[in-house]
Amino acid sequence: MFLRHRFFLVLVAVILITGSGFAFAPLFTLGRWLTLALLVMVVADIVLLWHRRAISASRQVSDRFSNGDENSVTISVESSYPFPVRLEVIDEAPIQFQSRNLSFLLSPSTSHTYSLRPTRRGTYSFGHIRVFASTWLGLVERRYTCALPQDVKVYPSYQQLHQLELIAISRNLQEPGIKRIRRIGNNTEFEHIRDYLRGDDYRTVNWRATARLHRPMVNVYQQERSQQVFAIIDKGRVMQQAFDNMTLLDYAINASLALGYVAMHKEDRAGLITFTSGVETIVPADRRPGHIKKLLETLYAEQTDFGETDFSALSVAIGRHVSKRSLLVLFTNFMGQVSLRRQLPFLQQIARRHRLLVVFFEDTEIADFIDRKPLSEEERCQQEVAEKFVGEKQLICATLRQHGILSLLTPPQQLTVNTVNRYLAIRSNW
Repeated sequence: MFLRHRFFLVLVAVILITGSGFAFAPLFTLGRWLTLALLVMVVADIVLLWHRRAISASRQVSDRFSNGDENSVTISVESSYPFPVRLEVIDEAPIQFQSRNLSFLLSPSTSHTYSLRPTRRGTYSFGHIRVFASTWLGLVERRYTCALPQDVKVYPSYQQLHQLELIAISRNLQEPGIKRIRRIGNNTEFEHIRDYLRGDDYRTVNWRATARLHRPMVNVYQQERSQQVFAIIDKGRVMQQAFDNMTLLDYAINASLALGYVAMHKEDRAGLITFTSGVETIVPADRRPGHIKKLLETLYAEQTDFGETDFSALSVAIGRHVSKRSLLVLFTNFMGQVSLRRQLPFLQQIARRHRLLVVFFEDTEIADFIDRKPLSEEERCQQEVAEKFVGEKQLICATLRQHGILSLLTPPQQLTVNTVNRYLAIRSNW
């Protein structure tokens, strides 16, 4: 049982009236009657609230959340009291959100939906739902503890996959009126069987279908354009910088999942490589049903590492495990020309056998600082240093381009869309 503010306000008023009885005697008698009335109302309020258990509440939430996206949570409350009650609901959100104000007023037999935005992968634990019920008297309230604790897993962002599918469709390479070119041959992908036409290669005759249908039938093949696309994620120290409460590593993980999804939608084969001091995870490129779920589960389990990355180990692993020429999208972060020069020989070695796209990040906070009007001479000097830092990023792009390596400099918040668009642009030139 909890006493509400109204009880204390009424009690203070009764005390003041009773105390005034020392100056004016009739007020002392009035105060005694008001004290008795207050006691009766409190007892009546308790009896009304405790004569039965009449409140139930439930939480509707997905068994998994999408990292970096808004995820909805719905609270439903039912009341079987025969009279109107005031309900204050408090949902015990996971501690990762640090939300201590998830309380709201509800009417009986209603629901309320709010959203949560996780910024890290892992398991999040919801607690109980606390419902505080009070009658129209509003002197005391009863607390109900509803709903069992519930765990929710936060996966790499999967909500954006369907949105990115629209980008892939809008960038469809087939223009209206242009037909696909079919080439007949035994080194291409089987498509269907049709009747034999004059001029068809006799080596494509399907003898079983011919015997069954009693007329010549041939196999038709479609020229296979499927390519391997690998997302390579640097999990080292340089990827631990945070923007909008999410680390660069989590942005890269979200983008890798989206890239794999769009690549499979475009009939390419998607793979994954993660590395720090050595290569830790290799998921071979594939596009079979269920492969996107495999990528999702693999990315969910990736843990951060604050060590230095070894690009030489990455180069060796790619040479050993990726034999076919592929598009490699490397998510890393170079802070300046010095850090690039250390790794450039290994990037060149990888680019000799594969199409390499290096994706690194623009510091949006520095860009905002440069755009701000300086308030002092010291701040002006700091802006000049920041401009040199931004210029270093542009030099990195130019250096990579000089050595035949593709590059993409992007703000973290636009990483996924920019990466997918760049993949589609590259694919259109295959």
